Amino acid sequence: MNVNKPIAYLFPGQGAQYSNMALDLLESDTVKQLFETASDIFEKDVKELLRSDFNILKRTDISQPAVTIANLAAYIFLKDKGIKPAVCAGFSLGEYAALVCAGIINEADCFRLVKTRGNAMQKVIDKHHENFGDDDLSSPGMAAVVGISIEQIIPLINQWITNGLKDLHIANINSPRQLVISGTAIALDEAKTRLKEAGIKRVVRLPVAGPFHSPLISDAVKDFKPVLDTVTFRDPVIPIFSNVTGKMISSGSEAKELAIRQITNPVCWVEQETAISISGIEVCLEAGPGGVLQGLWQDMKTDIPIFAAGTAEDIYKCISFL
Repeated sequence: MNVNKPIAYLFPGQGAQYSNMALDLLESDTVKQLFETASDIFEKDVKELLRSDFNILKRTDISQPAVTIANLAAYIFLKDKGIKPAVCAGFSLGEYAALVCAGIINEADCFRLVKTRGNAMQKVIDKHHENFGDDDLSSPGMAAVVGISIEQIIPLINQWITNGLKDLHIANINSPRQLVISGTAIALDEAKTRLKEAGIKRVVRLPVAGPFHSPLISDAVKDFKPVLDTVTFRDPVIPIFSNVTGKMISSGSEAKELAIRQITNPVCWVEQETAISISGIEVCLEAGPGGVLQGLWQDMKTDIPIFAAGTAEDIYKCISFL
């Protein structure tokens, strides 16, 4: 079938993983080829990787390859069914699947980059655990601030940082009423106290392995950049929107430069969603596991619908709708 409706593909990031994700998409021969390529690059049977339990999948060096495989499997399955995107974007790690979708990098190079990126970040996380403690609550991490407009909360947090609250950073601008901060455990605890005093009731420490999208993860750049430098980045063939700028990426050289900055810079997801919503699209698909991006899109209060497209069942439902 051919679908002419202008569609945006949104690819989820780390945290969307679950055991056995994407395995149902193996009914596609093209997805089988993708799994073979991934198995060669990751030097393990990725079907077994995707069958791992949650405690294994939550490791950064495991979850980043796993989610990327699932994202690209959904993208390929959709393409096999004649559903093609007009624009694309990915949340954090999901940006790598979007780079493939936009024609900037190929699948094999995507897997090489994600493998290196995941290993480099895991190395930093392990060092944090050595220095601060073995549990996620005592090591640097992230917390969600929910229920207050980002126009109110961002200036408040920036003021605290300017006035000397060390090791606290804005990490993800997720929706008009949801922000994520990264920091040391001490900084996150202090921020939570101040936010509660300011009347903000929902400040939730997230079950993530590290302080992503902040300078606290910057040592990962040293291991990632040499591999990034070996990969060819082409100019995009469809519009793709950047986590770092919130704007459309104009060239392959810009995309490569942003890949470095994306490790430590905030994810400007609200800006991306706003840009996508005025790009002429009529529907969004969350092309990958989970449903987080559907919730964030709905928080934008746009009339443009979004649908799950991470499983075979989801995609067949999309076909009937589109």
